Amino acid sequence: MLTRQEIQEKLQAVIDKLIHLGGADYEMDKKTDTKSQYLGLVARDFGFEEWDWPQGIGLYGLYKVEGLYGDDRYQDFFKEWYGKNFSQGLPSRNVNTTAPFLTLSFLAGEWGDKRYQEECRKRAEWVMELLPKTKENGFQHVTSAIGDRQAVRLNDGELWIDTLVMTVLFLNQMGQSECRSDYREEALHQFLLHIKYLYHKESGLFFHGWSFLRNDNFGGVFWCRGNSWFTFGVLEYIEQCGASMQAGIRKYLVEVFLAQIKALLDWQDDSGLWHTVLNESDSYLEVSGSAAIAAGIYKGIHMGILPEEYRKFADRAVEAICENIAEDGTVLNVSAGTAIGMDSDYYKNVMIKPMAYGQSLVIMALSEALRQYTEYGKEKVL
Repeated sequence: MLTRQEIQEKLQAVIDKLIHLGGADYEMDKKTDTKSQYLGLVARDFGFEEWDWPQGIGLYGLYKVEGLYGDDRYQDFFKEWYGKNFSQGLPSRNVNTTAPFLTLSFLAGEWGDKRYQEECRKRAEWVMELLPKTKENGFQHVTSAIGDRQAVRLNDGELWIDTLVMTVLFLNQMGQSECRSDYREEALHQFLLHIKYLYHKESGLFFHGWSFLRNDNFGGVFWCRGNSWFTFGVLEYIEQCGASMQAGIRKYLVEVFLAQIKALLDWQDDSGLWHTVLNESDSYLEVSGSAAIAAGIYKGIHMGILPEEYRKFADRAVEAICENIAEDGTVLNVSAGTAIGMDSDYYKNVMIKPMAYGQSLVIMALSEALRQYTEYGKEKVL
C-alpha cells in the first residue's frame, strides 16, 4: 500500500488542480452538436466556477478534507466561491444544482451566516414543494439544460440514482440541522423508493435509472459511477442521521449496502479499478466511479459496517487510482457526463475526459484512505 506521505502528496496535487480549473464556456455548449453532448462533451462539467453537481461534489470533498486535517484551510476559498456565485446569480433550480447546497448547509451554520442559512431553507422548501415528482412521490431527476443555465431538462417520470447524492443528502442534512422531521422523513422515503426501483435483487447491483412512463430500467445497465453514488451516498446518509435513525431502518440500509459491496468485489478488475459497465470487461476501466466505491469501502470499515479484511480491496483501488493521476494532478480515465442509455454500448462510448467530478471523487477516496493511518474521528492526520 502507498505510504501516508505518498497519498497526501497525490491528494494535494488533485486538490490544487481542481480549485484552479477555471470556469465553463457556455458559448461552446451552444455550438456543440447534440450527439457530442449526449456522449459527454459539456463544458459546464469541466470547470470549477459554475454552480452545478460536479462543483458541488468537489466542494463537499474539500469540506471533508478540512474535517480530516481538523483545520480551516479552505474557508477563504469557500467564502469566495459562494460569494461570487450568489452575486452573479444562480442557475436554474433542479436536482443537480442543489448539490452545492450540501456543503453550504454545513458552512452556513458554522459561519452563523443568516443569509446563507435562509438560502438553504429556500432550496429545501423548493425540493419539498416544487421539485417535480414522479409517481409514488419520487424526486424526478430534473437536470440543467445544456447551453442555457436558466433552463432545465425535465426527464419526465424518471428516477436516477444520482439524485440520492445530488439532492437527498442535502435535504436530510437540513432536516437534521433545522430539526425538521418532514425533511428527514422525505429523505428516507427517497432512499427507500430509489432502492425499490433501482436495486437488482439477483445481482446486488443498481441500475442507473427507472422510468415510470416506460415501466422499466431503460437498458438495464449496471453503470459503475451510478453504483458508486449509492456506495458512497448511503453511508453519508447513515452518518448524517446518527442515533436518530431507527434501528430497523439502519439495518435494512446496511444490508443493501453489504449486498452491493459483495457484488462489486466480484467485478473488481485485476488492476484494482472497475469497468464503466461493471459486468462487461470489454468496457473501459473508469476512475471516478472506482474512487467513490473505494471511498465507500473505507468508510464502511471506519464505521464498523465492513470487516477489516475488506481494506485490501480499497487499497488496490487507490493504488490504481494514483497511477491515473498525472504529474500536474489531473485525474485521468474519467467518463464524461452520462445520460441514461438503452444499451451498454452507449456507456462504452461515453467519452473519456478530465472532469471536475473526477478530481472531486478522487479527493473523497484519498481522504478516506488517509484515515487508515489514524483512529477514525479521534485524531488528526499529520
